[in-house]
Amino acid sequence: LPLLLKATLLRLASGSYHPFYNGFYYNHIMNDNGDGQDKVDYFNGAKLVVETSRDPVYSYNGANVTLPCHYRYQPDLGPKRKIRIKWSKLRDDYTKEQDVMVAIGKTYVAFGDFKGRAHMHQASRHEASLVISDVHLKDDGKYRCEVIDGLEDESDVVELRLQGIVFPYQPPRGQYRLNFHEAEQVCQDQGAILANFNQLFQAWSEGLDWCNAGWLADGTVQYPIRLPRKPCGGVHLAPGIRSYGPRHRHLHRFDAFCFSSALKGEVFYLDRPAGMTLEEAKQSCQDAGAEIARVGQLYSAWKFLGLDRCNAGWLADGSVRYPIVTPRANCGPAEPGVRSFGFPSKGKFGVFCYRER
Repeated sequence: LPLLLKATLLRLASGSYHPFYNGFYYNHIMNDNGDGQDKVDYFNGAKLVVETSRDPVYSYNGANVTLPCHYRYQPDLGPKRKIRIKWSKLRDDYTKEQDVMVAIGKTYVAFGDFKGRAHMHQASRHEASLVISDVHLKDDGKYRCEVIDGLEDESDVVELRLQGIVFPYQPPRGQYRLNFHEAEQVCQDQGAILANFNQLFQAWSEGLDWCNAGWLADGTVQYPIRLPRKPCGGVHLAPGIRSYGPRHRHLHRFDAFCFSSALKGEVFYLDRPAGMTLEEAKQSCQDAGAEIARVGQLYSAWKFLGLDRCNAGWLADGSVRYPIVTPRANCGPAEPGVRSFGFPSKGKFGVFCYRER
């Protein structure tokens, strides 16, 4: 029967030794005998299928997460075969961005920033799931699970989304002072990263309205508008994300849109009757077994932990802010948010501290 199938396939392929694709799969065995017969094609009749989660997998900074992936054969080939599994992180357009891990059997190698954080989870016979420990903010994105069995190669994509918040950021020097690389750094200094478009769009859909343009992670400059108005693109444009497109990463200067995830720890407020200078505030946090909170940590505590405090406090960047969940008299505008007093050079205030659990 195998010889009959081979002869039939070769005739249909017009004399070629390369099999045509008809929805079935082939095993190719190399021949080094030098007799001109460099391949023998064996039809195994089995289709390799790879499946991941259709829905995004949600996690947060510092957590452990499993990206599910399973494979199977149609029809089933019986005992588990020795296959190769490869995980890659993708760009938004599904082109490859970086290798994450390669595994054969129980042996695996993780690459780059995933070393020591990525490993396989193979609790069942045809499982190829990826476990990422101590999730980083930049782990957010799409991942490809690729299963390779000889010359058969199938894959599927799963998306990891971090629960987080986007916030606009201006440095003490004022509006539009950051090139792209400086914007990356100020977000990092605030316990965050530059937001990507999907994160900004999600924030806009949840109510973010900000008329100052800021850098995103892909080098574009954009800003979210819920209420169209003259200084923000005009009153006749529909609500949405306004875009300046890609800008020169060294020469052009804007603000930044930063993304911070949910916290592993807690943000709390300290005060003295007479208030504190910035240096006194930092020391008070240290005395409490904590550190002065960064802007991203305050935003995360406001959104995910419901931090509501109508008292202004120092943050690590020298700004003074306070978070309001329930708007009320003498606590700023009529909507929830993180209020800012800017970067005062004088004055004494309380302080927001951050302590990991």
